[in-house]
Amino acid sequence: MSDALQSSPLAAIRARIAAAEKAAGRVPGSVTLVAVSKTQPWDHIAPVLAADQRVFGENRVQEAMERWTPHRDGVALHLIGPLQTNKVREAVGFFDVIETVDREKLARALADEIDKQGKAPRLYVQVNIGQEPQKAGVAPAEADAFIALCRALGLTIEGLMCIPPAEDDPAPHFAALRKIAARNGIERLSMGMSDDFEVAIAEGATSVRVGSAIFGSRRYPPA
Repeated sequence: MSDALQSSPLAAIRARIAAAEKAAGRVPGSVTLVAVSKTQPWDHIAPVLAADQRVFGENRVQEAMERWTPHRDGVALHLIGPLQTNKVREAVGFFDVIETVDREKLARALADEIDKQGKAPRLYVQVNIGQEPQKAGVAPAEADAFIALCRALGLTIEGLMCIPPAEDDPAPHFAALRKIAARNGIERLSMGMSDDFEVAIAEGATSVRVGSAIFGSRRYPPA
């Protein structure tokens, strides 16, 4: 590996994840890094891909398809943004993981489309762990019933995802998500971002979603 890659932000994040795993008594390599490439220009993404990062997170179905279709081989793509039901067909066909299952209408649309395509992306239920009105996700008190509904529809729920309130200590929120997962027999937890992923790893995260700490500030398109 070149000196440039060894000193890159990606290498620093990988080292911090490894240190957090060790501090938490976790097995080395037990936490997956999802590099959040949403809104990033390709010249920011290409060096990260070249450094053998193979798991990326995107917010929008169409944007992800336009960006990643020419580079799809060997890459695992997670949809980490809200999914509208009119985009379910494309999402099921294109993504490896959908982390934002959060309402009955969407669950039913996913079940129908998975049946049609004979292809099932791995599914996570998004929990609005801080019960913030501006955020998507099922309420914590309704999570058990929603997971049961998804299973009744034939969906396999592999994990849970959350985004704690920015102003709160994230640890209690991560612990609460872990408890919901444990009582529902769910093993995977997508929690922790650039500012709090080490706390998330200590609380049991199996994947962390890191964007700005790897790529720098995002370039949002004009409104």
